[in-house]
Parts: sequence; structure tokens; C-alpha cells
Amino acid sequence: MDAHSELMKSYPWSGTTPNQQTYNLPDTGGYDGQNLVFRETGTPPVPGAEPHDWAAVVGSTLRPVDHQLGPNFRGPQDPAVICPATGPDPGRCDDTVIGKGTGGQLHYVVRVPAGGTTVWFAVAGSDRGLAAARSARDTALTDPAGLLAAKVAYRRQLNDRTDVSLPGDPLLQASVAWSKQNLGDSVQEARDLRVRLTNQGTQYPPPAGTVPQARWIGAGFPDYPWLFATDGEYTAFAAVAAGQFTAIENHLRALRDVSLVANGDTGKVVHEVVPDGSVYFGVNADPGNTDETAKFPSAVALVWRWTGDNAFRDELYPFAVKNLRYIYATLDRDGDGWPEGLGNVERPGMGQEKLDNAVYTIRGLTDLADMAASRGDTATQAWASSRAVNLESRFEAAWWFGPTADQYADSLSDPGDVKVFQRHWIGLTPVEAELVQPGQPARPLAATDHANLAVSKREEPCYTGTFGLYHTGTGATTAPTGNPGPTCDSAVSTVPSERSIFTLGTSIMAVSEATLGRAQVRRYTTDNARVQLDPSVWEVPGDMPEISPSPDFGANIDKLFTERSMGLQAWGTYGILWPVVHFELGVAPDLGRGAVEVVPQIPDGQSSVAGRDIRLGTGSVDVAATRTPTRLTTRVTRHLSAALTIGAVLPAGRTCTGVILNGAPVPCTVVPTARGQEVRVAAGDAWTVQLVVSMA
Repeated sequence: MDAHSELMKSYPWSGTTPNQQTYNLPDTGGYDGQNLVFRETGTPPVPGAEPHDWAAVVGSTLRPVDHQLGPNFRGPQDPAVICPATGPDPGRCDDTVIGKGTGGQLHYVVRVPAGGTTVWFAVAGSDRGLAAARSARDTALTDPAGLLAAKVAYRRQLNDRTDVSLPGDPLLQASVAWSKQNLGDSVQEARDLRVRLTNQGTQYPPPAGTVPQARWIGAGFPDYPWLFATDGEYTAFAAVAAGQFTAIENHLRALRDVSLVANGDTGKVVHEVVPDGSVYFGVNADPGNTDETAKFPSAVALVWRWTGDNAFRDELYPFAVKNLRYIYATLDRDGDGWPEGLGNVERPGMGQEKLDNAVYTIRGLTDLADMAASRGDTATQAWASSRAVNLESRFEAAWWFGPTADQYADSLSDPGDVKVFQRHWIGLTPVEAELVQPGQPARPLAATDHANLAVSKREEPCYTGTFGLYHTGTGATTAPTGNPGPTCDSAVSTVPSERSIFTLGTSIMAVSEATLGRAQVRRYTTDNARVQLDPSVWEVPGDMPEISPSPDFGANIDKLFTERSMGLQAWGTYGILWPVVHFELGVAPDLGRGAVEVVPQIPDGQSSVAGRDIRLGTGSVDVAATRTPTRLTTRVTRHLSAALTIGAVLPAGRTCTGVILNGAPVPCTVVPTARGQEVRVAAGDAWTVQLVVSMA
């Protein structure tokens, strides 16, 4: 068996100051009679670097009969192709000049009895020295079958939660199952994080402080499985829909803990944190970070509504208050209420005030007001609510670009709040972002007419390709590269299109379609499901990728390994799990107030949807909905104590002619919502409730 080491810290990187070529020390190889032993010890020749003692051991339950040590031993990759640290790469790279590992080989004689035998191998390491690495190896090999069985049992538990049946869309049903596992795959943990403010990789100062332990949902594999705020705040919707509450609660705690060390009490949320604690971007001195700071209160409120965990709400609430206070103390210099700073689109030519920041700030204020009310914090409730109401009342006039585009402006340029239209994907955020207020159906921020115009336009070929939504649509532009695609409007942009399809953008489109009850949602859930599950498209079978095959990006699997995007990107699961659980099954909890709504919407052309063990708090609900030409039936079984509102969304153009609840007629109460006309009924106390809606 060959093994080749590379004991290397997760930061610095090849392009930072200092870089990894300077920081990385040579590994040494050895043999202890049972295992290959690799060490890296010493202090890198970099100001601010600490001494370290890193170790890894490779071995088996068998004792080797022989061994070899040497600089190679990469298995079939010998002889290795060593690539330069910078510049173009050849078609194959087995290592770079940054790598300073070494290798070894273990020889075994294996006697195989009748019926076979199992030989276990282990690779174990530690940043605390050789004894800790050996201890980890012993733990792994003491009962490896038991550890594997425990992991399989846990993954089966993840599979059993949010167990959906979508007979009219088996691809989407399979994607739900795999997306739950993608989230499970993505959970990471680090200890003794040394929070170092790297100023976007230009410095390596002493740590500002430490965080003893952090767990989070890693953003992307293989390159950046670390802690991101933006990613996690989108992934939160997928996590609660999957019932993976602990993972997202820990993620939000980790963001708070690192932010408090990096930024003190300002309330600013860090953007990007490497597992060793290095903060690449998102400290007080960095511009913006408006998006993740505005979204943090909404992520806390989301988790609170799905779990009913008041202790979690109370733990994160003070930081959530500081988030929005920070925005208005620091990021609204002209005092117009629209925050300045960076948002999700990291592209040139945008105005100071970004659409997504404005949208998520309004939602954040609304959610903060809701949590404040639940805690009796009337001062914060009044402050947040009044700001949210004021901004919402001015939103359409300030941001709707008009009939030349049938879209929202991507940004506003100061002075004068001049509308800037560039066709970026964030134009959908006013539709994607729901405002949740007690006693009212959730609704998108966007006005209904503008919402439908915006989403309809995005379905056209200037915005949508084979596998989903383009990052930046095509059309008339003054950019030197011109317009490479169709034109769907009469507006003129100043930036080039970008026909790269991110699974997040397609998720935003799927959720936007779902908030409006539009049948085209299936087009976009299918797009994400295909790049995850279609053998003719996937890169990693079953994994939701970062970027789908698209005109300006190509296919990930055809690129050099060093040029690929992520094979697994957690936030793409948002566009699968949330449309199914929240919109098709219609599950909308408010467990902080002891209530839950279940109002399914069965897609056109389908006759049934169902979900078992939809986790809510410490319990769950089972939902089954069926549709015939004249009848809608919703059946809900509660496995928790919560006031239930049960209902169904009427198909477009249909009217309610009668309602029966558990065999007894009840009034036909119809509530207009963004999804359409919803029949809603208080379900009473029965644990299992069936609602039958007759329609004409």
C-alpha cells in the first residue's frame, strides 16, 4: 500500500501574503513497526507564525511484513507530474512545487480463509502531535465496523426525515433524498480556531482571539469546505426543510462567535472563515458585508419558527439586534434607508446600494421585529417595524426599473439613487424573499404585478439556459464584448452578460416561481436535479454542484482540476428542499408561537404529493395531498402539540364549492395569497385531520 503525505495548514494559500510555498515546511517520513508515520514540525519562516507539531499515521489491523520510505509512493500517479505554483497548468497535475510531502509503502501478506475476511486500513492525523494522531488511529481501528454502522445509522436517520413521495416527479423525489445527504456530508468541525484578520490575504497578524470550537455546514467541496455567512444563510432554508436543525444552529453560532472575536460588538458578520480561524474577508475594516449581516436575523428567525427553540432565539437575539443596528450606523451614509456595500454579486459597475442588500434588510427588519415582539422588547420591535414599513412603502418606486426591462434595478447609484440595470440574478430577490408576520400569510416583498412580470421575463432565453438561470442575462449593452445572445428587452446595460449557471441562481428562480404558485417551478427544480443526478450531466454522482454546464463556463468535468468549480455546493439544495417542503407540501411553522400551517399546492399535471416525518421542533407532521378534477384533499397527522391550520391552494380559475373537515362541513374560507386562492381552516384538536375541498 502506497501513502504520500502533505501536512499543510488550511491557510495561507498559494496566492496570499505570505503564501503557502513559504509557509509550508517539509514533511518527514518514518515507520514505527506497524504504521507509516509522517511529521511536520517547526515554525514557518513567516512573521506571526507559531510553532507546530503535526502528525499523521497510516496503517492497518494487520502487521506489515516490510516497508519502504521515499519521496514518491503516490500509487498510480508515480512518476508524478509536478506543476508550477503559478501560471498555466498542463493537462495533468499530481502535485505542485508548493507540496513538500513525502511517501512510504507498506507490504502485507493477507491470508484469505473460506468465506473471506475484512482488512481495515486507517489514516489518522492531528495538529497536536504524534501521540494524538496515534490515539485517533487506535480509535478508528478498535471497532471500525461499529463506527461504520453508527455512521450508516445516522445517515439513514437523515434519509428518514422529510421522506417525500412525489409520484408525478420521481427525479425531484430522488433529488430531495440526495440533497439531505449532501447537507449531511457538508458538516465540519474545528477546535481552537485562532481568529486572524488577513485583510483579504495580504497580511498575517497575530490572532485577535480564539474560538474554542465551531461546527458549520461547509460551503463547497473540495476547495472551500469552510465557514461562509452568505452560503449558510441560504442553506438554512434547506437545512430546516430537511430537519437538520442542529447543523444550522451550530453554523449560526459559529458565525456569531467568530464575528464577535473579529469585529467586537459592532454587529458585523464575517464573510469567509477558514477552519483554522483565518478570516479572509468580512472584518470591520473591509467594505460592505451588508448581505450576510442583513440576512443573519432572518436565519435566526427561520430556525426559531421551525424549532420553537426560544433558548436558541434568546442566545442569538442580541447579536441579531446588533446586525441591523450596525447597518444603519455604518452602511447608510446618505440616510435614505437603502444600505450601501457589497452584496452577492461581486462584479464591477454597480451602484453603491445593491438590490439584494435592500431586500434582505427589509426582511431582516421584519424578522427582527417579530422576534422582538415575542420577547417583549417593544423598543426594538418599534424601531425595526417602523423602518421595515417605511422601506417597503418606498420599495417599488425606488427599485422597479420600468417597462423597458420588466425587472428591478440591480443597484442604485449615488447621488440621486439613479437606477442601474445589469440583468444580474439578484433581480429575483424581491420575489424570492418572503416576509413573515404573525397572523398573515407569508408573501414576497415584490408587488404581485411586478413579481409576475419579473419572473416571466426570467423564463425567456436571454436569462435561462438548458440547466437553469444565467448569472447575468443577455441583451443590449455598451460593453466592448457586445451581446452574445438573444435580446428580451429594450434596456441597455453597461456590463457584459455572464451565461454561467450557478445552482444558487437556479434555486432563487425555483423559489421565486414557487412563491407565486407558478407551474414553471418544475423547470428549475428539474435543472438542479439533473446536474445532481443525471449520468449524462453530473460530475460527482448525487452531489449538487456549484456551477452547471453553461455557455460561458462549459462543463466542470471537462476542465483542468485546478480550474474547476465545486463538485458539491450546499446552497444549491435550497432550490430542491424548500420548494418541495414549504410550497408543494405547504409546511409553514411558527412554533415560537405554537402554531403551524399546512397548505399544500399540488403541481399542475400531478395528482398527489406527500411527506412523512417533516420535522418540527421536537416532533413532526405527516402530510398527504391529492387532487382530482373536482376535489382537493389534505391529510395531516401531527406528532407535536401545535395549533394547526390546514388547507389547500385552489388551481387557477377554480372556485371553492364546499369544505369538509373530518367528515363535517365547515365554511369555505378563501384567502388570497401570492400563490393563489387558498382555502384555510382551523383544524381543531384531532391528531389526524382530513380536509376535503370541492371545487368548480
